Amino acid sequence: MGRTIAAIAAGLVAWIAIVTILNFGLRAALPGYHAAEANLQFTLAMKIGRLGEAALTSLAAGAIVKTVAPASRAAPWIAGLLLLLMFLPEHVWVWSKLPIWYHLTFLVTLAPLVALGAMLASKRAVRGATSATVG
Repeated sequence: MGRTIAAIAAGLVAWIAIVTILNFGLRAALPGYHAAEANLQFTLAMKIGRLGEAALTSLAAGAIVKTVAPASRAAPWIAGLLLLLMFLPEHVWVWSKLPIWYHLTFLVTLAPLVALGAMLASKRAVRGATSATVG
């Protein structure tokens, strides 16, 4: 139980840290992005970039959750649902500033992407263990 709680906490902290780092990349790569953040006046490329960084972050967070608690099938889903609960009020608050497809893409995929990241990490660990015993 303690390991599961630690995994969920690690996933949440990792999500915040990773998305922050990736956001610096968007600021550097997309002209005008930093200024657009202040009033959420993003171009289509910026919106896609933000959704892409959220997807990559969710996959990575799921992998971290699975690494910390490899036996827990619920931990990635709990972490994903907690992230959803954290972001839902923010998306309600800015609902009129961004298109519905943007909100739905982010919110609907959040928990499943965390779970997918955990599943991919689990498969990679199994593959690594199998190749280590074969070699």
